[in-house]
Amino acid sequence: MAAPRLEGRGVFGGPRGRATLLLVGLRVAYAYNWFDLGPALPTLSAQFGVPPTAWGELVAAFLLGAGLFQVPSGLLARRWGTRTLSLAGAALLGVAGVASAFAPSFEALLLLRFASGAGAGLFFSPAIALVGELYPPGERGIPVGTFSSAFSAGAGLGVFVPALLVPVVGWRLPLALGGLALLLLLPFALRAVPRGVGGPPPAPTTAGAWPGALTARGVWVIGLAFVGLEGASLSAGQFFVPFAESVHGWGPALAGGVGALFVFPSLFGGPPGGRLTERFANRRTQLALATGAPALLLFLLPVAGLAATIAIAIVFSFAYGMVYAMMYVLAPYLPGVAEGEVSLAIGLLNGLQLSGGAVVALGMGAAVDRFGYGPAWVLLGAMVLAPLALLLGLPVTKTAPGAPNPPGRSPSGPGVRP
Repeated sequence: MAAPRLEGRGVFGGPRGRATLLLVGLRVAYAYNWFDLGPALPTLSAQFGVPPTAWGELVAAFLLGAGLFQVPSGLLARRWGTRTLSLAGAALLGVAGVASAFAPSFEALLLLRFASGAGAGLFFSPAIALVGELYPPGERGIPVGTFSSAFSAGAGLGVFVPALLVPVVGWRLPLALGGLALLLLLPFALRAVPRGVGGPPPAPTTAGAWPGALTARGVWVIGLAFVGLEGASLSAGQFFVPFAESVHGWGPALAGGVGALFVFPSLFGGPPGGRLTERFANRRTQLALATGAPALLLFLLPVAGLAATIAIAIVFSFAYGMVYAMMYVLAPYLPGVAEGEVSLAIGLLNGLQLSGGAVVALGMGAAVDRFGYGPAWVLLGAMVLAPLALLLGLPVTKTAPGAPNPPGRSPSGPGVRP
């Protein structure tokens, strides 16, 4: 039996709209915690006596925690439900975020960033599946796309607010703010999303059956093809403020404002990306173009002036906002992903991307330390482009109800999950 859905008129009306907006609010606060450390990296280096290579370690620790807990979050959601896991993950991220502000040493901060990442991993894939469960098939593109792109609002705040506060109050308060925001929103989300929604899915018909989402080819293709984009989307926001201040000599407000443009405009890319995904069955071209074009623009950052940098940041951010929404909306349509396994599928592809993204972040930090920012930006763009060749293996999937079928292919044709 399908999980009950809250009533509502339109996308954001009624009880389901209120529940969705609370989950979107948690997503914004969640995203702040991903980027709030970037503007503080030089200050941390001075206080704890660590080189720029340690910046990459801090970024990678968060990504590693988030990546390692993606698949467990999907498996646990099959047992306890998407509501329980997503809100528990938000609570862990909130507590670890606040605790990070009191870290007495670099090693302690490293462990707390890993714990923050673990909370992020437990929150995200169950939460995005939970949003989808509030709406019937064919109506999920906009709410799921909005939830996905809400990351950009929090990420933009996570770059801009600390960039302003760190020179004035140091790095500890900006870190605490993200955790506090999550902990304040959680009681409202607990009330808005009742226990009947996002409960455990029906038990599999075959006891001990291996979840199909873990072996679905499309999930693995998407997970591996975008490891570079995952690392770049986080590294660009984290490393830009120190780059702009040290290379261009920009002040904190300008560096933080432009740095926020590397993440905030993706807020507007999510809804059209989600809608596009439910309208067409072959997404390879859209995914490749929306990822490859901004990756090429990263090559220009070492020589770009202010206006060109702003343009690069906006295009880069908007494009990857589309890509992420397309990936998450696509998950339930992939062959081999059964009902009740969407959270697990998203968890697996996210786990692959975040683990690979941690390697990309380490490479970015090492390149900055050894070669400087110019070669590091070029390397970052190359690491986005290289794995896109894997998209050739992405299967054609079915479309949402009411969407046009691809020319010459019926809804039950090859490559389409019945």
